[in-house]
Amino acid sequence: MKKSLLYIGNKLSGHNATVTSIETLGLLLEKEGYTVFYASSMKNKILRLSEMILRTIQYRNKVEYVLIDTYSTYNFWYAFIVSQLCRIFSLKYIPKLHGGDLPNRLEKSPILSRMIFKHAYINIAPSDYLLEAFKNRGYARLICIPNTIEIQNYSFKSRKKCRPKLLWVRSLSDIYNPEMALKVFFKIKKDFPDAKLCMVGPDKDGNKRKLKQMAKKMGLDVVFTGKLSKSKWVKLSEQYDVFLNTTHYDNTPISVIEAIALGLPVISTNVGGIPYLLKDRETALLVDDNDVDGMVAGIRELISDEDLKDKLVMNALNLVQQFDWDIVKNKWLKILV
Repeated sequence: MKKSLLYIGNKLSGHNATVTSIETLGLLLEKEGYTVFYASSMKNKILRLSEMILRTIQYRNKVEYVLIDTYSTYNFWYAFIVSQLCRIFSLKYIPKLHGGDLPNRLEKSPILSRMIFKHAYINIAPSDYLLEAFKNRGYARLICIPNTIEIQNYSFKSRKKCRPKLLWVRSLSDIYNPEMALKVFFKIKKDFPDAKLCMVGPDKDGNKRKLKQMAKKMGLDVVFTGKLSKSKWVKLSEQYDVFLNTTHYDNTPISVIEAIALGLPVISTNVGGIPYLLKDRETALLVDDNDVDGMVAGIRELISDEDLKDKLVMNALNLVQQFDWDIVKNKWLKILV
């Protein structure tokens, strides 16, 4: 008989936020026969934390495991408080590590970090990048289980030619550096007047208005779709030929894995966990953080060199097979026994 678990995280897609692991992995585990309780979908941070605490107390005798999405920002405090409650109630808790900046949190908050991660049943790192960062700081209860998608839900499109049709998919947060995409688009449009840029993702920190003003000042016609359902942006991707990832920090971004599954060649900043996921000129083109000229050069090369484009796409497609749920689920099933 499959176990019951409580999943702690930000279940906020109903509030125009990006779908996160709690909503994707949680449903996949339910399909495998697990009973999954959730906290929290509250938009207010204080109410969200309160519900996380309440649910941990409420389900302490009903679940075998507590799975905790753990980030480096204010969500770190959710993980800290819930993990300490789990210790009080002798509950097996499993931090699921997120975010390219989490290693910096280990440095900034060493005592609190040890209180969370040293006492966990096990810590789940979605990449070798975070696995290595935690091992280097003395943590031993670790396993790498990558972020996952159901590949059959993504239709691969073969693109005979690469046009300057650029797609960007993330929340419009400063850490993902959406301004870089506009600067790249501005430069590429000088050589290719018919170039297009579509930016998919929910507003964050009021950046959408700022980005629209920036685009207007630069004379750019940029499509800002706002948040789209998975099926809608997957369908939209058929109109585009290059995927841009401009982030300052990253781990193993699902949007990049999805883009690869859809047949889009990827140009990304070489930050955080990206070089652990992608290899320059083998599975993607990688540039330095905020290197606008480097990304522009990469787009030009993909347009002019069809052989390079095809090599990147096919190598990357082979790479992402390991992220398919039919493979990844076996690692979860071994832990949640």
